[in-house]
Formats: sequence, C-alpha cells, structure tokens
Amino acid sequence: MYVLDSSAFINEFHTEERTATIPLVREELEDESAYRFDAMEGSGMYIHIPDDGAIERVRRVASDTGDADELSKTDIRLIAAAFELDGTLVTDDYAMQNVAEQLEVDVKVIAQEGIQEQRDWKFQCQGCGREFDENHDRCPICGTDLARKNPSNV
Repeated sequence: MYVLDSSAFINEFHTEERTATIPLVREELEDESAYRFDAMEGSGMYIHIPDDGAIERVRRVASDTGDADELSKTDIRLIAAAFELDGTLVTDDYAMQNVAEQLEVDVKVIAQEGIQEQRDWKFQCQGCGREFDENHDRCPICGTDLARKNPSNV
C-alpha cells in the first residue's frame, strides 16, 4: 500500500496499488491537486488516522535525527500512518524520508532524487561555533541561536 503525501497529488502520482493518506493532506491541496485527492478518495483511497502511540514514536525518532523542527503536523502523521499500515511512504520531502527510513518505512520519491544517506543532524551555535547533538532554542553557552548542520560537513 502506498501512503501519499501532498506531493503525490501535486505531481500526479499514478499507481495500480492500493493507496492511503490522512485527512490533513487534503487541507494542503488546492485546485487540480485537490480534485485528484477527491477523485482518488471516491475510487477507494483509504483515509487513515494514526493512533497517538505511532505519532509519538515518529516524534521521538524525528527528535533523535534532528528533523523534528523540519516536520509539520501533517508530515508526522503521514509517517505514522505509513508505519502503522506497513506501507510505502510516497513523498519528496527529505526530512520525512530520513525519519521514515529510521523507522524502516519504505519510501518512494516522485519528482526528486531520494535520500542518499540517513542523517543525525548536528546543531551549531551561530555565535560561539560550538556544536550540539540536540537542538535548543538558544546556545546554552552564549545564548545565540543554533542552526541545523549537515553531519557530513562536520
């Protein structure tokens, strides 16, 4: 089963496989992509609401990988739905792909290249330059904002 992100509807993803999504995806769509959602729902696309336990598990993994601030409420619930349904997540979103792969959820990309590696992001202070494994609102040393840093550039 394919679990569809909004990019699947925007980029006219087609499959003969069973499909699913979550209600929040419909809210992100406009114009023709919204009509595609409605048509697929009318022809049997499953609308899934993930349970709180799966959502919390996705949040924990996203926090561990450093992707939590990059994921929307919709993104987190889509990953949770794919996890619960043992489905393949269809998305072009890099942070979603990274978290999904940490959860061993298969991912299919549409218009972009898929991720080449899983990442556990680092966070670097924009003032003093110190690096941290976890994100904070501000640097605990000097109080300056932190920025997410690609760990392969460390």
